[in-house]
Amino acid sequence: MDTRILDWNWRGKIIRLGADARGSGPKVLLLPALSSISSKREMHPLQERLAARYSTLAVDWPGFGEAPRPQVDWTPDAYAAFLAFVLTSVMPHPHAIIAAGHAASYVLKHAAGAAAQPTRLVLVAPTWRGPLPTMADRHRPFFDRLCRLVDHATVGPFIYRLNVNPFVVRRMGAGHVYSDPAFLDEERLRQKLAVVRAPGARFASVRFVTGRLDPLASREAFLDVARRAGAPILLVYGADTPPKSRAEMEALAAVPGVRTTRLPRGKLAVHEEFPDATVNAIEPFLAGHSAG
Repeated sequence: MDTRILDWNWRGKIIRLGADARGSGPKVLLLPALSSISSKREMHPLQERLAARYSTLAVDWPGFGEAPRPQVDWTPDAYAAFLAFVLTSVMPHPHAIIAAGHAASYVLKHAAGAAAQPTRLVLVAPTWRGPLPTMADRHRPFFDRLCRLVDHATVGPFIYRLNVNPFVVRRMGAGHVYSDPAFLDEERLRQKLAVVRAPGARFASVRFVTGRLDPLASREAFLDVARRAGAPILLVYGADTPPKSRAEMEALAAVPGVRTTRLPRGKLAVHEEFPDATVNAIEPFLAGHSAG
């Protein structure tokens, strides 16, 4: 694995981000989910399996990953700008983009408005709405107040730590991330805790959880960008996906032209927990054949 550092200028501030490269061949960009426990590491199992045929690059999103992060009021505009930077300055014109969770919605939105398209888009357990708005079925004013509390220099770290302690991370994993709770063993838990405990982690995390990083405002907008994306799309998700998120994926699967593979197991991190099944679904699509 070749680890690199990307310097991205956002409104006059240099943001340093990690990226891992592996393999050779047509270029494939891998984008992890935007969640409190997500980092480029979650894409490593896919990279290991694709590297024999493809030149893969997994990139951390701003505000996420294992490195220290600055205090920034992260917004969807920032993430859209970062994706455009990656697709122009880091990996232009990739053969394919593999995007998980919220990353998939950012990729769809970019593709719907871009002149130059990647050859293929692979959306793994795609989401467009953060956890709290999903649970509440809408945005509530309390979510904005929670962001301000977590940003606060005194009480913010305390509130954040209450919600990302080992017990909560394990419960999160068992509830909607992994099909088998035992998958989050001691080593994987240690890796996830390194993500949530990185200095500055709370700023992007709370914005994701409260929906302030949602790139789209509704299911209709989610489906619209999929219709307008100028590239073939493969949707991959697991049969164990939580019902509310699964309903959004099933709506996407009904969009004409979207190919879909539903794996027999898997929740929101199906690519991390079941990389062999995920790659088996993806490889024919990357090679230009029907994914079934």
